[in-house]
Amino acid sequence: MPETTYPAAATPTEGSPADGAPDARFTPRAARQETARDFSRLVESLTTGELEFPLPGSGRTGERFAALRSVAERDLCLARLAEGHADALAILAELGGPSPGPAERWGVWAAEPPGGGVTATRLDGGWELNGLKQYCSGAHSCTHALVTATAEDGRRLFAVEVRAPFCSPVEDSWQAIGMAGSDTPDVRFQAVPAVAVGKPGEYLTRPGFQHGGIGVAACWYGGARAVAATLRRTAAGRGPDPHTDAHLGHIDMQLHAAQAVLERAAAEIDQDPLDLAGGARVRSLRVRAVVEAVCTEVLTRVGRATGAGPLCHDVRHARNVADLTVYIRQHHAERNLAELGALVARPQESR
Repeated sequence: MPETTYPAAATPTEGSPADGAPDARFTPRAARQETARDFSRLVESLTTGELEFPLPGSGRTGERFAALRSVAERDLCLARLAEGHADALAILAELGGPSPGPAERWGVWAAEPPGGGVTATRLDGGWELNGLKQYCSGAHSCTHALVTATAEDGRRLFAVEVRAPFCSPVEDSWQAIGMAGSDTPDVRFQAVPAVAVGKPGEYLTRPGFQHGGIGVAACWYGGARAVAATLRRTAAGRGPDPHTDAHLGHIDMQLHAAQAVLERAAAEIDQDPLDLAGGARVRSLRVRAVVEAVCTEVLTRVGRATGAGPLCHDVRHARNVADLTVYIRQHHAERNLAELGALVARPQESR
């Protein structure tokens, strides 16, 4: 993937602490507000052309992944919102949804944990959503969202305008310290007007669903690079030390492998954007598993090599570690590995 420079218009908010500087302002609420401001600036940079997320399968998927990695390397919480916005634009383009306005900030709220959920009711001239949706990143800063809901004809995707009192974030439902700034609470929907996007079930069955999952892995990879940067600085300042150098060498190898896997995935997506060969699901499972394993290794080895010092005295590093630890749990661990194993053993199931 080509290197992408993070645009000045979307850099962390003025007054934010430099790397390693004490941040007396840090609270989950402050993190949410900081990320919301930076998200707004990032969307502005997309409008002016300073930053671009090419559509997956457009021949520039590698550039898309590199742009997501670049944002994540600066701030994983911002990357979570940026990835959701970029994914929403790709979904709208792929499924023929409404055209987003230049200042609109979109999210994709599609988590389906056990329990309740959102239902969709067809009305004269449109749809209405009601219920509780969990894990809605950017709940206070998105202007619009793509939301999955259950309708009489199956699971559908809907475009909604996020505005009170119809969409109400549930207070205290996002207690995370890691990824605090991603602002991912539950949201209650009450008679929310909605526009159907695509056919029933099409959100999950379209090839872009798998391509988008690899975009999330590109964000994880950027977060791992940010965590690893602390060890690189430590090793450079400490001078030759066999144990530190061994950890850094192993991490460098792992990050190089993750980048190569992402680059290959981008090339394969561009060669077969509609997944005519039927390999998109296996590709997504493989790439996400590799990158998640690399992130886990980076977190472990950086901690072992640097000790408690950076975690206790470098607020940026501590936030990077906490954020990455939470973010990679979007990978479903052994459940995803078991699915991959079944598809490898019985390839017809991937069709």
